[in-house]
Amino acid sequence: MKKLLAVTACPTGIAHTYMAAESLQKAADQKGVPIKVETRGAVGVENGLTAQEIAEAHAIIIAADTDVDEDRFAGKPVIRVAVAQGIKVPGELIDRALAKEASSGLGASPTSRPEENEGRKPNMFYKHLMNGVSNMLPLVIAGGLIIAFSFLFAFTKGGVDQVEGSFGAALSTIGGASMGLMVIVLSGFISFSIAGKPGLAPGLVGGVLAKDMGAGFIGGIIAGFVAGYIAHYLIKTIKMPKNFEGLKPILIVPVLSVLAIGLLMVYVIGQPIEWLLTGLTAWLTNMGAGNAIMLGAILGAMMALDMGGPFNKTAYTFAVGLLGASLYTPMAAVMAAGMTPPLGIWLATVIAKNRFTKEEREAGKVASVLGLSFITEGAIPFGAADPIRVIPSFMVGSAVAGALSMYFGGGLHAPHGGVFVLFIPNAIDHLPQYVLSIVIGTVVTALMVLLLKRKAPAKL
Repeated sequence: MKKLLAVTACPTGIAHTYMAAESLQKAADQKGVPIKVETRGAVGVENGLTAQEIAEAHAIIIAADTDVDEDRFAGKPVIRVAVAQGIKVPGELIDRALAKEASSGLGASPTSRPEENEGRKPNMFYKHLMNGVSNMLPLVIAGGLIIAFSFLFAFTKGGVDQVEGSFGAALSTIGGASMGLMVIVLSGFISFSIAGKPGLAPGLVGGVLAKDMGAGFIGGIIAGFVAGYIAHYLIKTIKMPKNFEGLKPILIVPVLSVLAIGLLMVYVIGQPIEWLLTGLTAWLTNMGAGNAIMLGAILGAMMALDMGGPFNKTAYTFAVGLLGASLYTPMAAVMAAGMTPPLGIWLATVIAKNRFTKEEREAGKVASVLGLSFITEGAIPFGAADPIRVIPSFMVGSAVAGALSMYFGGGLHAPHGGVFVLFIPNAIDHLPQYVLSIVIGTVVTALMVLLLKRKAPAKL
């Protein structure tokens, strides 16, 4: 019997990773196909694939938006798709994997069959970016929440009135150190995704220069890509005698790539990006009510469009990057908008129980918990079951929540936390109005769902 393996991974490693794994496992069980799914989530690699399992596998399904150590699958037929596809069309992926030509084992060349690279190129930019984001997020979330906790020991935000050496000041310092690594790690792991280990050094150096020159997260992203492709080019083009080949990855490539990205950042890239970020910061700081509402609506709609996919992660990354410039309103709008789809669909199942199946009502309860935790992915099963009606409903509700949050001037000083961060004093500016934004967005989402959804919905 043909045995399949799969790997799932998403940038945050929280929801999509495990939802895709569950969907693939269920689809394989329904088809009577043995499958083992490795998850690469926030807690690390779980259910890891062994060399023997890989050797015996007929094909491998990779549903991931980040690096998953693909070199170990050399010579095996591989289906590569975005992690969202693992959730939406698991049965199709199982069928495609089964239809692949049987593998001859690990010893085969990774380029022996053209079809093995199916789906690889179209998502490479996003994959590299998300690899940087996924490695950056733990630092940002940890640092942001620790800084938020430091507000418990301060009379004003940011610990201005804290006594030097106090516990509150120590928390603020620790959180600031974690947040300070954001741009550096982002740049370093984008470059690492492109060029492997030789790309890490120039990527990290480019990130440090972007941070020190005031180019911020935009500069870090650009530095990561430039450094990665420089290192990749050097690895491919520099030819040395066999006896000296070992010097290339530890001496030649690091020195040349670090020097190249350093000079480019200092003389070419850094200053223009710093001007751009300064202008963006000034515009966001001084924007009128109309522009603020429009920005909030756009960010909100992006959060709900694919619920953890590229648009969602782009909006979130944009907001997180602005935290370093002390701009907190976009982050608040993004979290409010990200909470409303699962909360709104839960409210819809409560308001009109007869419009939903028993399974959907149970899923609605789970979605409510995920929504309170700022895990937008909790609404995915409903969006996947009826995307034409439900996803636009989510987008409208999230756009309203994001627009209202910006209009009220809600500011979020932590990059995550959901409802739990609401209880931290001073962590959110204009707290009552911010909560109202989430409530209104939730109600609008529920009403839109009930207005557009079929009376006899498809069973989840």
